[in-house]
Amino acid sequence: MTTNNNQKLSTLRVFSTAPQSSAVSSDSYLANVIDVARWSEEAGCEGILVYADNSLVDPWMVAQVIIENTKRLCPLVAVQPIYMHPYAVAKMVTSLGYLYGRRVYLNMVAGGFTNDLAALSDATPHDKRYARLVEYTTIIQELLKGLGPVSYDGEFYTVKNLRLTPPLPAELVPGVLVSGSSEAGLAAATALSALAVKYPKPAEAEADYRDSAMSYGIRVGIVARQTEDEAWQVARARFPEDRKGQLTHQLAMKTSDSSWHKQLSEMGSETNNGNSPYWLWPFENYKTFCPYLVGSYERVASELAKYVGRGYVTFILDIPPTREELSHINVVLSQACMAAK
Repeated sequence: MTTNNNQKLSTLRVFSTAPQSSAVSSDSYLANVIDVARWSEEAGCEGILVYADNSLVDPWMVAQVIIENTKRLCPLVAVQPIYMHPYAVAKMVTSLGYLYGRRVYLNMVAGGFTNDLAALSDATPHDKRYARLVEYTTIIQELLKGLGPVSYDGEFYTVKNLRLTPPLPAELVPGVLVSGSSEAGLAAATALSALAVKYPKPAEAEADYRDSAMSYGIRVGIVARQTEDEAWQVARARFPEDRKGQLTHQLAMKTSDSSWHKQLSEMGSETNNGNSPYWLWPFENYKTFCPYLVGSYERVASELAKYVGRGYVTFILDIPPTREELSHINVVLSQACMAAK
């Protein structure tokens, strides 16, 4: 990500997030995706997360739209094993590389909404889904290496002498991200040498990963302005109380076995005291799936610097509502990098 004066923030790797089709009218969704992708590229983001679940349009089609309307932004595509065979994922990655010369990232997800999984006749338990994810991703990684035919005989997947064409250039091999909020997710990330993404606790409550062999990142929203009052006014106007959203959130808690979902829900009452930039109100009103940091540039930058100081160097931001919002976030990230040195 870059600051307003275009200084490169070499310490951090930053992704934004694409709009969800379920939250935008169909006649404006395509234009909205293109706008957010272009804003994100202008702001210096490495890439942009594209969600996947039963309620959304296909993430690979959204990724292609993003690639066709930007010059270097890398789609971070959410990949759920129940949706497609690992060969189909590898074929999609290499096809995009062949057609556009663009790298993508893979956000490997095990699936946390049990109603979605049940509709697809998938009753696999939570930890087993991560074991399946390891097999699934391993086949994808081996295919994309292009070192020859791939054979794999696992509990969930078996392939024999499987070849991938066209081959993917080495510089386009995707980075892999996996949720690291549960023990099973962290074990999967370790097995795959993937970046472990967490939905963080307040920075002072996070562990120190600076000496870890693993790479870690966090998913977080940011609202920052010159003053505390201005930032909170913007945040509360963007995320007003929504009783329907609160009921939907409560229902989601009952239909999800996701560890991060439960962890954030339990932290809500503990952190909602007005004395911290850490804010879960948008999550509790079912407006987003990550915590927010709200406050003055200095206050939020100080909190971000603590995460950086604990070894988090990849940040996945929430969906930016405007181009200007990314400019405010750039100010904070620049200050955080300086404070973390």
